[in-house]
Amino acid sequence: MTKNYDALIIGGGHNGLVCAFYLARAGLKVRVLERRAVVGGAAVTEEFHPGFRNSTASYTVSLLRPKVIKDMRLHERGWRIIERTISNFFPHEGGYLKLGGGAGRTQAEFARYSQKDADTFPHYEEALERVAEVLRDMALKTPPNAGGGIRALIAAAAQGRRLAGMSIEAQRDVMDLFVKSARDFLDSWFENEYVKAAFGFDAVVGNYASVDTPGSAYVLLHHVFGEVNGKKGAWGHSVGGMGAITQFMAEACTDLGVEISLESPVARVLVDGNRAVGVRLESGEEIAAPVVAANVGPALLYRQLVDRSDMTPEFARRMDHFKTGSGTFRMNVALSELPDFAVLPGKEVAEHHTCGIIISPTLDYMDKAFTDAKAKGWSDEPIVEMKIPTSIDNSLAPPGMHIASLFCQQFAPVLPDGRNWDDEREAAADLIIDTVTKHAPNFKGAVIARQIHSPLDLERKFGLIGGDIMHGHMSLDQLWAARPVLGHGDYRSPIRGLYMCGAGTHPGGGVTGAPGHNAAHEIIADRGIMGRWRRWK
Repeated sequence: MTKNYDALIIGGGHNGLVCAFYLARAGLKVRVLERRAVVGGAAVTEEFHPGFRNSTASYTVSLLRPKVIKDMRLHERGWRIIERTISNFFPHEGGYLKLGGGAGRTQAEFARYSQKDADTFPHYEEALERVAEVLRDMALKTPPNAGGGIRALIAAAAQGRRLAGMSIEAQRDVMDLFVKSARDFLDSWFENEYVKAAFGFDAVVGNYASVDTPGSAYVLLHHVFGEVNGKKGAWGHSVGGMGAITQFMAEACTDLGVEISLESPVARVLVDGNRAVGVRLESGEEIAAPVVAANVGPALLYRQLVDRSDMTPEFARRMDHFKTGSGTFRMNVALSELPDFAVLPGKEVAEHHTCGIIISPTLDYMDKAFTDAKAKGWSDEPIVEMKIPTSIDNSLAPPGMHIASLFCQQFAPVLPDGRNWDDEREAAADLIIDTVTKHAPNFKGAVIARQIHSPLDLERKFGLIGGDIMHGHMSLDQLWAARPVLGHGDYRSPIRGLYMCGAGTHPGGGVTGAPGHNAAHEIIADRGIMGRWRRWK
């Protein structure tokens, strides 16, 4: 084997970089092995057409933990977030709804549809925030590991204390959000279908499920526990795209001596006597290290990178059936002009151009998108969220031009009837363009170029099995101590020295940095470097 390191990180996405940073800060010699020619994983900014750059996969920021931002000194390095003036704009037949811009403004908007919903909104927001605060508190804590003895019992008691101390009303809200469908949860609060959809959209982001699926309310909650510039629940735009985050993270790592190797795909985790001893690259090079941390999803790690003979048959069976596939179809388009919406005309930048533009007017629309996808691959009326970064960041396109991110649900990870995404991707992309054009008639004619990421493209390009942007379903059986599976929710694999530091572990998907942070915590604890650990805890 060549060169010895204290730790190897498989995958240079944001969680891998976060893990590498904390390990290096604790004094370990660390090398990051990234398959692609650019660091950042799915949080990258790339030129997809001459002169047009965009966040080509992950496209908006909120969930990145403030502790990670502070420790890596991202703002000091030049990272800047622009907050959305309003959160989202929902055009629908004959009208629209805007969400955000302050509680009073949202109430006034809701009152156009239902005074009852306007009056209810502050109470709903308060209830959601109470539960979201618990998630924020738990995000940077390792889940108690089932079967982990007294240590796990102490951790479970400590993390459960926060829940036990909540009022009975708040505990009921927690129960509702973890087990109910998004529709059942929202029906218990609101009466108007447009208002329900304004909140229900978060329940299907990266979630290949219906709003009627039990547990889908939790995904709604997962998308509101973040913050931007200290404002809880807010979302924003990373100036320079999402790649700016990971470039500054990479800088923080290299400042501490981390070696980042691009175009270095890992072919196999090397195991000797149930202990990880290094990796073999696709080039054939073998690299030794007593610690290997995988910033890839569990499906990729255990189905492709770990030899089946190095796992117990039961664990291998569990990983064979680890659920993946987020139903996501992702596009980037270069535009000659801004979309001119029929319900809010104008090609000059307005506030609705600067927020999330969501075509998904009702919960029934969302449910149909999923049921159609299950039956035939996708719906004739897909869910589309559009972001136009150039409405607030003109560095990403030539003067007077624009880019748009199109995040689309529900598209079957595997098409029925033996069809293949390589054959169908263009037709799906055409439908998405036509869906937006129904609301902004000039949109199709303004498209100069487009970059398509079908579920299969997302798998090939970013290593997201089933195109799953969350590295695995965010369902109750794959959350917290059961992510990826009970008995290994503490970032440790069944193989000693092999750890998991990606979104397939707690607290799940999104650009949070939490899995990388927490995995590094456990690696350092296992090495017994307690003095160095205390300095960054």
